[in-house]
Amino acid sequence: MTQQSNPLSSSPTALTPTLELAIDLMSRPSVTPEDAGCQETMIKRLEKAGFTVEKMPFGDVKNFYAKRGTKGPNLCFAGHTDVVPTGPEAQWKVPPFEPQIVDGVLYGRGAADMKGSLASMVVAVENFVANHPYHDGQISFLITSDEEGPFVDGTTRVVDTLMERNEKVDWCIVGEPSSTNTLGDIIKNGRRGSFSGDLTVFGKQGHVAYPHLAKNPIHLASPAITELSETKWDEGNEFFPPTSFQVSNIHSGTGATNVVPSTLNTQFNFRFSSELTFDQLKEKVIAILDKHELNYEIEWTYNGLPFLTPPGELVDAITDAIEDTVNIKPTLSTSGGTSDGRFIAKMGTQVVELGPINATIHQINEHVDADSLNQLTCIYELVLENLFTNK
Repeated sequence: MTQQSNPLSSSPTALTPTLELAIDLMSRPSVTPEDAGCQETMIKRLEKAGFTVEKMPFGDVKNFYAKRGTKGPNLCFAGHTDVVPTGPEAQWKVPPFEPQIVDGVLYGRGAADMKGSLASMVVAVENFVANHPYHDGQISFLITSDEEGPFVDGTTRVVDTLMERNEKVDWCIVGEPSSTNTLGDIIKNGRRGSFSGDLTVFGKQGHVAYPHLAKNPIHLASPAITELSETKWDEGNEFFPPTSFQVSNIHSGTGATNVVPSTLNTQFNFRFSSELTFDQLKEKVIAILDKHELNYEIEWTYNGLPFLTPPGELVDAITDAIEDTVNIKPTLSTSGGTSDGRFIAKMGTQVVELGPINATIHQINEHVDADSLNQLTCIYELVLENLFTNK
């Protein structure tokens, strides 16, 4: 492409097809669960490239599933068009929904998480289809506007629908920002499971001067919370770190200094390896609480099972594409939070997350190196070459 002056930049930058699309998507204020027209933009491009598109809205959430090809293994590109709120816009280097390239850096909400990846995916597939109109296999897209929100009517609902009709997805690349220091240095080939507990311990309110007439739930619960925090749940394994337990909130008291409160509420979260199941961890928690003879109620929120894609066809195709593009060998990792990959893995799909550097996601002045999105496009296109052509 001929070098051109970018009107959105403080210095000349080649406004490639990937950057043009990224800027278009980032200009749309799609704060979760809003889509703001992002999916329609993608759909038009994919239909032009020969995809059959199925819109799958649930509630206030927009989703679509698009596919090209009818036989052979199915490689799915998955992602989300919704973004988190901007925070104070006055603190941004540029208006968050008026993306700009400044000295080679693309600023704006969604640059890294994950409209940059979406643009790279679409352009990579357009390039591949143009070069291989009769390619082997199937290529698909699973896109939602509910990843940053409660994730009730997004990817999980689409996956359930696809499973009901026996749709098969063999491989999936989720465009989450997986890289740490340089593009492609980390790929996520799995994630830990996650669930939370909301625990209420009951005591008896009274005057602090007459403790024998009261039951202090703070005193009662403290030994159990300490034991939970000090328990070694498992050793982890070669792919996952040990299961972790973290208290996120504790609340008790009336606000008065001379009153023993009647209840204590604490919220906690497990990030767990594949060594233990959700039910096994719940049983261990309940056993500890019962051991301390607490009067309590507990509510559980289940977020997802751990999943793992070991080295094989998909991991090898991505690793080779990264090495050929940026000349580094990526490290496999299962660290970090949850992603929609956990829902797609339910289909028996090999799932890997690969996207830009994640240093500024959800922050004010979210940004990525502009050329890294062009490189990401090349990586995605090479993955298609590696899986669907005889090189």
